[in-house]
This record gives sequence, structure tokens and C-alpha cells, in this order.
Amino acid sequence: MHVAGVDVGSTATKAIVMDGNRRVVGKACGSTGASVVGAANRMFQEALKEAGLEEWEIEFVVGTGYGRYKVPFGHAQVTEISCHARGANFLFPHTRTLVDIGGQDTKAIAVGERGDIRDFCMNDKCAAGTGRFLEACATVLGLTLDEIGDVSMRSSKPLRITNVCTVFVESEIVSHLAKGERIEDILRGVHNAIAGRSVALLRRVGIEPEVTFTGGVSRNLGMVASLKERLQCEINVSPMSQYMGALGAALFAIERAENIPPGERKIEAAVAEARGGEEPGAHGGH
Repeated sequence: MHVAGVDVGSTATKAIVMDGNRRVVGKACGSTGASVVGAANRMFQEALKEAGLEEWEIEFVVGTGYGRYKVPFGHAQVTEISCHARGANFLFPHTRTLVDIGGQDTKAIAVGERGDIRDFCMNDKCAAGTGRFLEACATVLGLTLDEIGDVSMRSSKPLRITNVCTVFVESEIVSHLAKGERIEDILRGVHNAIAGRSVALLRRVGIEPEVTFTGGVSRNLGMVASLKERLQCEINVSPMSQYMGALGAALFAIERAENIPPGERKIEAAVAEARGGEEPGAHGGH
């Protein structure tokens, strides 16, 4: 049995292909861009290619993320909050607090022993303290998003950044540059400001160990360091942290697929044969 989870985020789309033993056999990540449907299809196909599978071999697909209803080949949709919690519980079973920093929002989630949601809150008003915020800071400083985390780690005297607004922080950074401040100190201040905002969000749901960090921003080592410093505890981070939503979606897909009666699977095979050998799922549904 093989299933898939597709997480269509505001900035990036991720896809995971998993087998019946809950092993990831294929994954893909790329920019969402202007076409949500196109991004979902593209990442799904790339994940299938890495897994060495065809679309008809996937029994169940769960879509998640803000574009979860735009996954045309999906059989079900689950919120990204539930998927991140389920994925975190799978990788780090003792996760009780989760912070997810994505392209345009930050989520704080209290997680139960089985990966269930106990409470959550998010900053859905603006992109303050998110990936977009970091991207704006990187642009002003002439760096790429992938560079700023490592540069911030070289700071010896972090500056205090008072703005976490994506619009106004640019002016503040330009002002610091005009005063001759070091780029690394500015960036460490930026990361500390985001960490402070994220921790304030986490306190609203309650901070209990273990803490797991998910989302695209979790790849930023400077952000990880600033969060650790503010929380004064270790944080779970994995190379799969950016894929956590898609991973959780794939886990939900396995549960759904396991509940499909064997008889229905046989019916699908018969329908495929009647179509002249076309495999089941070729039209994106059961």
C-alpha cells in the first residue's frame, strides 16, 4: 500500500509518499507560485518519481495547508494544524508544544500524547515574524533567505529590533546600516524579535516540554538558536521539519486507506480493467 500527503502552503508546496509501513519513500518541495493546483500536481509528480511509483499505485491522498481544497487528486482534506501535530508526534512522540513558522503565519499548538490538538492559536492578521518577514529583511541586506541564519550566528552584539512589521522593519534596518552597525548583529536582532513574538504566542497555549519546531523557517539555524535562547530549553528540529504538514497528511491517508474495505479495492480493479487496462486512480479519485 502507498499513500500521499500534499501540503499546499502560501509560499511552498510539499508532498510526501509513504508506504504501508509508514516509511517515507518519496518527497518533494517547491514554490507554490500563482497556480495552487499546478504546484500541488507538480510536487505530487516529483514525489512519485522519487518513489518510483505511478499515480494509480497511490491508494489515498490527503490534502492540507491553505490550498488543501485545490488538490484535484486528493480524496480528503485535513487542516494543517492537525497534520503538523500528527507529523510531530510521529517523529518526536513526546512533543507537547509545537511552533510552526511558515511563509505567512505562525502557529502555536498544544499537542496531546497521541498527536491530537489540545489547543492552538496563530497570528493570522499579518505576516509579522514569519518567513515573509525574514525574506524582506534579507532583501534589504542584500542576502538570500538561505544565508541570513548562518550570518546571524556570527553576531557578538545583537541589536534590539523594535519592529516586527514586514513594512516598517525595512526602514529600521536601513537606519541601523546608516549608523554603521554590523549586518550579523542586525540579523541576530531580527531573529530574536521573531523568537520573542513566537514565544508570546506559545505562552497562550502553554509551554510544556518537549517543544518541536516545524515549517520552512525551521531550516534557519539562527532562528533555532534564538528560540532555544528565549525558551531556555532544547527544541526538536528534523530535516523533515519543513515537510511536517505533508508527513501528517500522509499518516492520516494511511488511516483512511486502512479503513477502505477490501471489496471496494477489488471493485476499483474491475473498473480499471473495464476501461481497457487503465489503472485505478488515473482520474484522481476512488
